[in-house]
Order: sequence, then structure tokens, then C-alpha cells
Amino acid sequence: MSGTLRAKKRRNIDDAGSGEVAVSSPSKSLNMESPSSDIEIYSKEVLNALIADNLPPTPNNFSLYFDRLLEDKSESFRKQIISMLELEEANDDENTIVLEQSLKKGFAAIKSILTSTANLYKNMALMTKILEKRKKELSENKELQNAMSVMTALEGDVSKLSTILKTQSTQMKGVYDETAQIVKNVENETIFDNQFGVYNRRYLLSKIEQEMGLIREFGHKSSLIMIELDRDLKKSVKNEKAVILMTRTIARLLLKTSRRSDIVAHYGNGVFSMLLKHTDIESAKKASERLSYLVSNSNFFLADREIQLKISIGVTNLDSLHSVEEIVVSAMDGIEKAYEKKNIDYAVSLREI
Repeated sequence: MSGTLRAKKRRNIDDAGSGEVAVSSPSKSLNMESPSSDIEIYSKEVLNALIADNLPPTPNNFSLYFDRLLEDKSESFRKQIISMLELEEANDDENTIVLEQSLKKGFAAIKSILTSTANLYKNMALMTKILEKRKKELSENKELQNAMSVMTALEGDVSKLSTILKTQSTQMKGVYDETAQIVKNVENETIFDNQFGVYNRRYLLSKIEQEMGLIREFGHKSSLIMIELDRDLKKSVKNEKAVILMTRTIARLLLKTSRRSDIVAHYGNGVFSMLLKHTDIESAKKASERLSYLVSNSNFFLADREIQLKISIGVTNLDSLHSVEEIVVSAMDGIEKAYEKKNIDYAVSLREI
């Protein structure tokens, strides 16, 4: 069939270690003296897995399979590969995040300068009032008439200084307003959530839409999970700052359990999301179980009180027949189902096709 890829039985990538392609695996015997030879063998395995799954060996697909198949290898081999990857330069997204953080820090510094300037202007205005008061006192004392001329000259000098300072303050405010607009425009294009240290909603939705296009083209399976700190737990704490700290802990745990190819993002209002590329529903359920276990074994201390963290997860599949909003709503419905059943940490919500 010209222009299209022929349909082919697809393996579950999470079980790729038991695939049909026979290649030498570096997981059993690691040659520490020839790491380049080991990675060459592994790279061929990744390439064969892509071909077996009828996927084009693009850099993005190769990177994704490279990470996923690595999970089935020995710990020593994984450490060797990870150490090699860490030597590489940061990707474009990471560079963008650093740039966003630097820009916001710069804007905060400008805001601080403007605040200091405004305080200085207020102090100058106060000094002018004090001079006026002292001048009035001198005018009432006939013996101090000679000091009046000095006071009048000083008042004029302070008035000139105050005028200059007011002009400069106005100019600085103009610079601040212009910078604030620039930052606002940049924030409309940002990909990073500063509060929780993960990607933001805008980036998540763009990646979901991108993945839907890839699914439409190649027919693989991907999943989306939404995660929320248990509502009953938040109610029992009754401390907004503590809830934020617990939510940040959840964000860190999500990053800890995620793979490099997963997209971890803050969707909003303390709800997080993980886009699991090339992951079917069964594998997404296993990922949810691992995440729930990790969170439940992570305690949070509030004063002298020890709190066991708990989350609720909604799981759904991606397809090319529904909109991004419908897929997100489906995952959110999964969270509601998990709350309704009370005794489970996650629930699957699938759409009718």
C-alpha cells in the first residue's frame, strides 16, 4: 500500500524483553572494558524492536524505545548507560526551562529595584514635610531669623532632588511596566511550572495533541493518567501551606518514578498528569500501582503528626478520534470513579469509539 504502513501485530513495549527478534543482550554479561561495544549491541536491539513494531526509527522513537527497553536490563548495565547519558548536553526543553527561570528571576530583581525606588521617593516626601515644619518653627522665633535663609535654600535643594527622583521613578515604572508585559507574553509560551518543578498545562496539552497525531499515523497505544492528592486527606489536614508542601512531595515522587520519555506536568489546582507514550492500558495500570505504592510508603511530617500520603489516579487511553479536552476529561472521570469506590487508588475510564 503506497504511502501507508502495513498493519502489523504490535508487542507491548513494557514486555519487550521477551520480543521475537533474536539479538545478543548485554544484560547478562557486561564488558566494563568495552562500554562502546555494549551500547552498540543494545542499540541494535532497540533498532530491531522498532522495526518489529513497524515504527520508523526516527530520533524520537529510538529515544523512547531506548529508555523503555533499558528497564529490562541488569542494574549494572542501566547505571553504565545512565552515566553515559548524563554526560550529554541538556535537551532543548531543559534549556528552555533554565531560560524561563532566569527571566523570572530577572523580572523579580527589577520589581525589587522599583520597590526600593518607591520607598526612597516616599522618604524624600517625608523629609520635605519635616523641613516645612521646621521652617515654620523658625519663622515663629525672631532670634533665629538668620537660619531662615539657610532653611529656605535647603528646602529648595530638597525640592529639586525630589523632582528629579520623581521623574526617574516615573521612568523606572515605565520600564517595569514594559518588562512586565514582556514577561507576561513569555509566560503565555512557557512550558515549566515553577511552583511544582514539572511541566505546565500548556506543554502537556501540546504533547498530548502531538502524541495523538503520531497514534493516527502509526497506530500504537499510549495512555494518560491524572493524579490528585486525596481530597479526604487534604480536608483532614486543614492547613493550606501543609497541603501545598504535600502536593510538592507528590510532584517529586512523580518525577522519581517516571521515565525520561514520560511527560510529568501540573494540570492545575494540584492535579498532576503523566503522559505515558507507547504504553497500553494494562501497562498504565501497573504504572499507577507502582506510583500508589511509592506514595503510600512516603510519610509527611506536620509538627509532631505523621501523615501517610495517599493519591487518587484516573487512567485513560489516547486515540485519534477524540479531542485533547475529551481525553483529559476521561482521565479526570477516572479520578472520580476512584473516589466513588473508596477502596481503590486508581480507576480506568475509557471512551466509546
